[in-house]
Parts: sequence; structure tokens; C-alpha cells
Amino acid sequence: MKKQAFNPYLPSWEYIPDGEPYVFDGRIYVYGSHDRYNGQVYCMNDYVCWSAPVDNPGDWRCEGVIFRKTDDPFNPDGRMCLYAPDVVRGEDGRYYLYYVLDKKSCVSVAVCDSPAGKYQFYGYVRYPDGTLLGEREGDEPQFDPGVLMENGKVYLYTGFCAPGDKSRKGAMLTVLDSDMLTIRKAPVTIAPSEPYSAGSGYEGHEFFEAPSIRKVNDKYYFVYSSIVMYELCYAVSDSPEGPFTYGGVLVANNDLHIGTYKPAEKPMYYGANNHGGLVEINGEWYIFYHRHTNGTNFSRQGMAERVEILPDGSIPQVEMTSCGLNGGPLRGEGEYPAYIACNLFCSTDNIYSGGAGKNGFWLDSRFPRIMQDGADGDVCDAYIMNMTDSACCGFKYFAFEGVRRVHIRVRGYCSGRFQVMTSWNGPVLAEIPVDYTDVWTDYSAEVSIPDGVHPLYFRYAGPGTAALLSFSLEK
Repeated sequence: MKKQAFNPYLPSWEYIPDGEPYVFDGRIYVYGSHDRYNGQVYCMNDYVCWSAPVDNPGDWRCEGVIFRKTDDPFNPDGRMCLYAPDVVRGEDGRYYLYYVLDKKSCVSVAVCDSPAGKYQFYGYVRYPDGTLLGEREGDEPQFDPGVLMENGKVYLYTGFCAPGDKSRKGAMLTVLDSDMLTIRKAPVTIAPSEPYSAGSGYEGHEFFEAPSIRKVNDKYYFVYSSIVMYELCYAVSDSPEGPFTYGGVLVANNDLHIGTYKPAEKPMYYGANNHGGLVEINGEWYIFYHRHTNGTNFSRQGMAERVEILPDGSIPQVEMTSCGLNGGPLRGEGEYPAYIACNLFCSTDNIYSGGAGKNGFWLDSRFPRIMQDGADGDVCDAYIMNMTDSACCGFKYFAFEGVRRVHIRVRGYCSGRFQVMTSWNGPVLAEIPVDYTDVWTDYSAEVSIPDGVHPLYFRYAGPGTAALLSFSLEK
């Protein structure tokens, strides 16, 4: 039976950010870095791969560890982390994994006969004289490789450019030979960093990191994270070598700039860095990206949204949703886990989850967050913690028909009520009183939700702190 697809698309205990999605032989494969729950830095775990059938994108399976950090000759003791990778199928039919270690500026490559691994170390991207890319005088440090194979050439896009850093000019393109390693054309800049953007069309959305490349029809779409971190932008060219013209924002992991269901500059989640890529699944295009959990920058989860490529080649920004790969709204009945909330906020707005925000690396204690009870790797359901007065979680979208009762599963030192709404700021359709409890406890109330496709919001009002594990819709 076909499963409903949720966001995040992987289980709540898995933390795969920087997702690069591909369809190989009827399956969707996603390659990303691998965060650790309660980790203190990015990308602490080994690479794993997940895949799903193209006709059932809610049915993901773990393919296991495909490459360990100690598999790289520069990292035999595992002291360096594996940053965001990308994969490309070579002309020989094998699959090549490009990545960068967190304390090296060169690009490493591993290879495998199948997309799901296990990958074996292959070599380092190098100039014809053997000098590694990133180590020649004048080279900028390498970071976040994105790759495209076409006509016997590998187009390698890399770069990291912090705002104000004049030593880095922008996203770089290096062309490699068909051996997947040897440089055919030295790096050139294809999208500007902030100090070099005047008059470019990229102003305010200059290149920061996370280059990704896809060919759509006869155009090349360069996807990247801008200097504000939370948004993925795109630029378009007629050639993989550019020039690339700035196109717009694809998705923001706090829903900034979306003005359809709320004020455009109101954040509806706690954002931070972002990274992802485009993929076509059954004739529809999707953008993969990630969100932040646990009140930090270091426990990120993969998300996906359907995008529309207009006849002129532009792609309007899409909302964060709970139903990403589902192909439509979720069924308006049955039980749903709270961790699929795509909106999470309270009366005090905050754009960032931490790191780049005013609250440091940890989310302010006023704000709700998604977390789990178990340790990293434990198979357990996540939940929403710290639902204090005014905290609100939202789920988009459901196809409602005849819903007459809502159930919630709650625990915590709280003595208030959850208000049920179909928009982020009301009106209130029902109130569900809750009380102090150390164990997950079920509460319910009658409600009349209008038939049709709507979001669903739960807002806590009252003293104390509640945790929300799940909710159920009953006809």
C-alpha cells in the first residue's frame, strides 16, 4: 500500500542535511552529510544513503553506511568530518562521490558500481602536474562540491564565501576530464560573493555556500545558499559554464518572503543554514532542503517541496509544508506525529535557530523546538518540546471532510489549553484543556473543521510547559 509522504521525509531519528537527490533506475536516492542528534558541530557521522521508489516516495529505506570518514587517506584517525557531498554517474556507468573534509581545502572522490554504495576512495581532484585543487598558489579553499557530467566533462562547482570576506570572490566552476579527477579548466567565478556583487543582480542574495547544479530542459540551474543562510536561491544559464543570471529564492527554511498566508517577513520556523538540490520525480520537480531541530544548528533534517517551473524558466518560491513529496494534501483523518510541523513559532519572532542569531548557538528557552528522548541513532519518535504560552505549531496541508473531534497526546508541567485553528492567527475552532502529567496523556475535544484543504495549527495558552507528541483527527 502506498504510504503518505511527510516532511521530514526520513524518520524523525535521522539527521541528513544538505540533501542532493537523484533518480537512478526507478528509485530516488538522497546523498547528504550526516548530523548527530545532540552533536556539538556539523556533520559528525559517516555518510549513509536512503532511497525510495519513485512511485512511493513515502517508503524510504536506509541503504546503510556508504562511506566512513576514516576511508579518506587524509583522515585515518577520523578527526575530520565529512561535509556535504554530491554524486554523479560517470560515462563508465559507475557512481562518483565528491566531498570535502572539514579541515582540508581539496576535493576528494570515491567510487562505486551502484548508487547505494559502498564507495571506495578513488583520489583527489588535481591539476595535470599532480597539484591538488585548492593547494596551488592563488586557489581559493574548496567547499561543498556540486557535480554535473556532460559530454565527457565533469563540471565541478564549489565555494564558501562569508559576507565581507574579500579573499573569496564567489562560487567557482572547475572543469574536469572524463577520468573524474584531472583538471581540464582551472577554476573561474560564476556567482559573486557579497563584496563583489555590485551591479550583478545578486545583491542581497549573494553566494554563501551549497552549490548544486541541474539541467532542466535546455537550461542549467545553479542552486546555492545565499549570505542570509536560510534561503536557497537559483541562477540560470544556457551553458554549464555560465554566465549565470540570478533568478530568485526557491525556498527559505523559515518561510520568509512568503506573503500568501502571513506577513511576508514573519518567520514561521527557526531557520539557519540551508543546502539542497532539484530533482524530477514522475514529471514533477522538487527542491530538497533542510530544517533545524533540537534548538541548535547541528541536528538538521531533510525536507522537500514541489516546485513549479514556469514557461519563462522562473521558479516561484514555495512554502514549507508537512506533505512535501506526497503529491497533495495529507488525509484529514487518523493519527499524525507532531514532529512533521512545518511551522513552529511563538509571540516573539526569531529568524534563526542559533549560530548566526542573537541567541548564540542555542535557541532561546522561550521558543518551542523539535527533539527526541533517545540518543543519536535510537529509533524513537520525536516531539515538540517547550510549548509555552503563545507557542504554536502548524501543519500544512490536510484534505478535511467531516472532522468532528481532535485528539492530542501531551505531557509536561502545564495547566492550560491547546487552541485548534486553521490559520496561524485564528479564529479558535476548539480548545483542549491539558494538565500536569509525567507520561504521555491523551486529551480531546469536539471541533468543526470546515471541509476542504486547510492547514492545522495548535497554539498553547496558559502556564507551564507542554510537550506535544501527536494529534489525531476523527470523523
